[in-house]
Amino acid sequence: MVSDKQIIEAYKLLAAKEGVFVEPASAASVAGLLKLVKKRYFQKLRVTRIICILTGHGLKDPDRAIKSIKEPKIVKPNLKAILKEIGY
Repeated sequence: MVSDKQIIEAYKLLAAKEGVFVEPASAASVAGLLKLVKKRYFQKLRVTRIICILTGHGLKDPDRAIKSIKEPKIVKPNLKAILKEIGY
């Protein structure tokens, strides 16, 4: 069993590290995997490969993605403003 918080963390991890955009329900298997890894469950079993099935695309629930990130900063579409924003 995993919490909603753990599912959202896995959801964000999949997007950030793997470039995979899933719906939150699909991230539950990865959240469970991460929970067991923290408990060193797989070291006892000497498991070498684990597969998580990710069935739902993130566009099934785009509102969740929008709520899960910081609002992007809006910059005027000119080079001077962009360079200023990135500190160059």
